[in-house]
Amino acid sequence: MGKGGGCIFSKKRSAIEASDQDLADPVRDAPLRNQIENSLFQEESKKLKVFIVFYSMYGHVECLAKRMKKGVDSIDGVEGFLYRVPETLPMDVLEQMRVPQKEDELPFVSVDDLVEADGLLFGFPTRFGSMASQMKAFFDSTAHLWEQQRLAGVPAGFFVSTGTQGGGQETTAWTAITQLAHHGMVYVPIGYTFGSGMFKMDSIRGGSPYGAGVYSGDGTREPSETELALAEHQGRYMAGIVRRFATPRNN
Repeated sequence: MGKGGGCIFSKKRSAIEASDQDLADPVRDAPLRNQIENSLFQEESKKLKVFIVFYSMYGHVECLAKRMKKGVDSIDGVEGFLYRVPETLPMDVLEQMRVPQKEDELPFVSVDDLVEADGLLFGFPTRFGSMASQMKAFFDSTAHLWEQQRLAGVPAGFFVSTGTQGGGQETTAWTAITQLAHHGMVYVPIGYTFGSGMFKMDSIRGGSPYGAGVYSGDGTREPSETELALAEHQGRYMAGIVRRFATPRNN
């Protein structure tokens, strides 16, 4: 920049004259302002999307899902979105089972929403070692996406809830892999990337190399901090995988 390159007032102009001429002109500056706003919008729209799609009866899977979103959002250029799958049980049955009311703020997912995702994380409780029927019903409704292989190549993973230590922390996830295989999705387990937390034996902890998990017990047990930390790690790990392999989907 040459001498006096606009950083100070010119000696030939008064401060008042200079400031008057440098005042913002809304009409003059409108194109520049629109350009900046469009640029910011484009940057936001370029973010990769990880959809966290879950069914949670008593709230345990939901706790993992919310912590998982925190992990996804911690990776630059990736954003997590929370979605519920629709309930299939009638209200009177839910009342008899003492199922708590769900928060209205979280939207229900539609099948066609899935094609907008660059990565998918599915969460569900176990039913005799496999996914709950509510999540299975949702997968069963994806036939038209399967016919066109609209989800082929999309990274996906699982997280689960079980009532007991032998209740399906691993089988609930690996029996669900068939859903991904038929759609051509890429299964992304977490392995032992959580580090030493995967090997500790001093407390009860859900989760496995297949994905994060929580023990619900009789429904009153709350997720431990270790279980929540594993969920956050899985979100962060999946976001990293998505950023490495994916480009924003234009459908």
